[in-house]
Amino acid sequence: MRKLSIIGMPMDLGQMRRGVDMGPSAIRYAGINEKLRNLFVQIDDLGDIPIGRPELVEDPKTNLRNLDLVAEKNELLSEKIDEVIKSGSFPLILGGDHSIAIGTLAGVSKHYKNLGVIWYDAHGDLNTADTSPSGNIHGMPLAASLGIGHEALTSIGGYSPKIKPENTVIIGARSLDDGEKKLIKELGIKVYTMHEIDRIGMTKVMEETIEYLKGKTDGVHLSLDLDGLDPSDAPGVGTPVIGGISYRESHLAMEMLAEADMITSAEFVEVNPILDDKNKTASVAVALMGSLFGENLL
Repeated sequence: MRKLSIIGMPMDLGQMRRGVDMGPSAIRYAGINEKLRNLFVQIDDLGDIPIGRPELVEDPKTNLRNLDLVAEKNELLSEKIDEVIKSGSFPLILGGDHSIAIGTLAGVSKHYKNLGVIWYDAHGDLNTADTSPSGNIHGMPLAASLGIGHEALTSIGGYSPKIKPENTVIIGARSLDDGEKKLIKELGIKVYTMHEIDRIGMTKVMEETIEYLKGKTDGVHLSLDLDGLDPSDAPGVGTPVIGGISYRESHLAMEMLAEADMITSAEFVEVNPILDDKNKTASVAVALMGSLFGENLL
């Protein structure tokens, strides 16, 4: 039995739709502690990284919204995660928009020589200031963690890159910008789009992902964006894309990761209760956490 540390990151600075800052509260309200109580010997909820209510800033020079604020808050998250891992606890981060992954990976990766990443998401999050149609940093965290993008984002934690393209797997992609497609091909990132999930099934996708990462990584981080699921199952997200992974397929994916016993840190992001239906998306997040951490029906 392990120790678990929960860190809330109530940040909505990486995009334009307010409300995702309430994601950590919504997930707690959906019963995360009750769900995970019997799966860990100790659970410490460390509260939230202080974000405040800063003014949103658009910088026409960089095409990056709230750059300094996003960098500053992710630095705080990185430091907290570093402390948690040093204490021997499993870090579980609750978002917040997906820009928080920049800080998460900065805090996690320094403890591993070859950190693997499973990016469970409808989007690639591989944009930069040059390729982003919106300037929203929540579409850039994977690129930044690979060392690609503005230095304020790539240098968080004091080192870059955090991860390697060959140790990265994207699952559930169905909305990729042209610049992201180009980068995926250039770097050789392994991607399972919805086409592959439909064609070979989630079982095969997860078997291949686990096999692909198992031999060459010394830890694996799961970054799960709730918009990876179909909006019918997870409506409370800022950038929903129809035709996504089902609720049951997602449980299967989490159960297979639990059986593989390879996940060493995790984050669940983009829960926006303002856009949700009776906290359905936060409840889905909590249910998936149960499967990820080994909850069994029998």
